[in-house]
Amino acid sequence: MKWNTNIVVAVLLLIPWSLVSQDNDLMDLLDEKDPTIDYTMATFKTTLLVLGQSVENPPNGNLIFNVQHRFGAVNSGGYDFFGLDQANTRLGFQYGINDWLAIGIGRSSYQKTYDGWLKVKMLRQSTGLRRMPFSVDYFGSMGISAIKWSEPDRTNYFSSRMSFANLLIIARKFSPGVSLQLVPTHIHYNLVETNEDDNNVFSMGAGGRFKISKRVSINLEYYYIISEQTRKQYTDPFSIGFDIETGGHVFQLYLTNAEGIIEHHFISRTSGKWWNGDIHIGFNISRTFTIKKPKKFLGE
Repeated sequence: MKWNTNIVVAVLLLIPWSLVSQDNDLMDLLDEKDPTIDYTMATFKTTLLVLGQSVENPPNGNLIFNVQHRFGAVNSGGYDFFGLDQANTRLGFQYGINDWLAIGIGRSSYQKTYDGWLKVKMLRQSTGLRRMPFSVDYFGSMGISAIKWSEPDRTNYFSSRMSFANLLIIARKFSPGVSLQLVPTHIHYNLVETNEDDNNVFSMGAGGRFKISKRVSINLEYYYIISEQTRKQYTDPFSIGFDIETGGHVFQLYLTNAEGIIEHHFISRTSGKWWNGDIHIGFNISRTFTIKKPKKFLGE
């Protein structure tokens, strides 16, 4: 009886040590799996690829002031100093509300258009515990033209001034020097010139960033117009540019056949053709101001 009692006591003493050993084995197993999320950073240098949106959002708590400037076409000749006498400008602000939501406003001289937008980060490229092969953003914009009515004597509606853009931005950073994105796009115009014109225009955008040095990259951007009637009237916009990072500024210099600046204008209302010399020189300047110090992204 005493022998049986000793066995029971020994078993009871061994159980805690067994549980501790199992606990340590479990922790070792978890450590080996490295349960962290490593998010991909800086797929593109700024929130604009060339003319259009990139998959980047303003950082949480950061205010970005944008100057987007476009000269006239170089084939306008020496009288207009090869387009430099003409100008089309947009001034805008964008703000990162949190890690996944940003808002922006702006005003373009082209058709005297005011615009407001929001940008939602739906998915974020990552490795580790949660693997996601690409990033996805939704961008929604509303534009209001303030240009004078062409026929002021007829009944004109405020809603006729409005247009809308919806973009789904799908991007992947393949390496430190190469990032690509696809941009399915929908543009809606409340008012078009004729009954044959498309109120709804669909297009597919594509673009890429290719680093050539630590602070300089070449960016390419192209939008293919899918809607048949709009395709008969307008040209696909194609742009090539350079990103130059200078501390708190990002300077973008580019060439494009598009005159308009916001998505409502350049994606589906470009009439210039590269082969005819309808090439515009332009630049973007982005200046970042930190309004509040954000918490670190999860996984950084």
